[in-house]
Amino acid sequence: MYEFLMLNNLLKVKLFDTPGLGEGDEGEVPDKEARQVLKNLLRSLGDDVHLLMYCVRGVRARRALYRNYNFIRSQVKDRVPIALIVTGLENQEPDMEDWWKINGQLMSDFGMTFIGHACVTTVTVDEDAEYRLKRRHDQSYHAVCRLIEQYRSNGGMAVSEYRRTKTIVLFGAAGAGKSSLVNLMAEKEVAHTSPDMQRCTMHWQKFNIDFNESSYTVFDTVGLEEPQLGIKEYLESVENAYHLIKELDKRGGIDLLLFCVRAGRVTATLQSNYRLFHEFLCEKKVPIVLAITNLEKEQEMEDWWLRNHHTFDKYQIHVAGHACITAANRLDGRHKDLYEESRTTIRRIVEQFTTDGEKQAWVGGNNLLVSSMRKLRGLLAGSPNVRKKDLVPHLTKRCGISLEVAKELATMIVRQSVA
Repeated sequence: MYEFLMLNNLLKVKLFDTPGLGEGDEGEVPDKEARQVLKNLLRSLGDDVHLLMYCVRGVRARRALYRNYNFIRSQVKDRVPIALIVTGLENQEPDMEDWWKINGQLMSDFGMTFIGHACVTTVTVDEDAEYRLKRRHDQSYHAVCRLIEQYRSNGGMAVSEYRRTKTIVLFGAAGAGKSSLVNLMAEKEVAHTSPDMQRCTMHWQKFNIDFNESSYTVFDTVGLEEPQLGIKEYLESVENAYHLIKELDKRGGIDLLLFCVRAGRVTATLQSNYRLFHEFLCEKKVPIVLAITNLEKEQEMEDWWLRNHHTFDKYQIHVAGHACITAANRLDGRHKDLYEESRTTIRRIVEQFTTDGEKQAWVGGNNLLVSSMRKLRGLLAGSPNVRKKDLVPHLTKRCGISLEVAKELATMIVRQSVA
């Protein structure tokens, strides 16, 4: 039995490791004895078992897996949820999750059902390990943490006693009211608001917010301010985007993109920011919600969306939801009522699109940077001074990419940019 703390020391776990089932001559304990050990353990723990993690090596799904699963299920019936942990996937391409895409349906055909799964590597890594393996190791840790966190049981029902902190990426042009939006959600001033904030590329601030018994970490970012930047600014955006993704991967992924825009026309900057975050960074796999600010002069704030939503469709800006609000908190009278109404509106839509259920936070796959670079070709198209010799040292020295991969990516970007 192992006892340890997880998730920033907020979750205490007792883990009971049992002998392997059906391992034949490779097992340390004969199969019959291993089954009896598991039976005795489950009997002794009784209702104190919250989750069973069925750990298998990442080979093609076989009937032996079903036999062991059937045995485990027969011991707990439906009173304890079973999660699948697939190991040995450090070399799975392009992503570890692809194992499930290939084998998930076959396991279902065998009659195996799980409340969740994690495709992982359990290989020990040290300081000299390559970045790809370190990244997969971090992803594996967070994948298993999410299973334990989300599916501990209480009275036979899968619930989460621990409140998972949801990750929100907040973005938008300067002056849209992002800091004021953070303060609106928090119901106190946690973000400094300044009209003189200078433009930087993809730097971010982190704010922890709690409301309605849920916890959120909001990353307030600064993205592209102009539709056509020079190559230097785009390279800075690539570097900082890479580090932002790496940081959020370590934290378990992204739950929601919150796009803050000031009520007005759809500008080129607005379009660039949407494509950068939704398509380039998150591959259209994270729900994105619009927060439209500066609507305190509207008789009904929602009327603005009724008049303007077709314009967003015209520019192919597609969102999962929207909130028409005012984030101006130094008004009085009717405007003060609109401010409180706006808090309710923005909190409701954040809750709606970050509920746990079966959805897990999106985590960039192993090929995320490569696929992101491919998308960057489109962002760089039209920039006149894109040179391979500028890109390669940037990718190798500042982003930690190997020389071979950096040359390939640089060639790909330059070819598209001058095509």
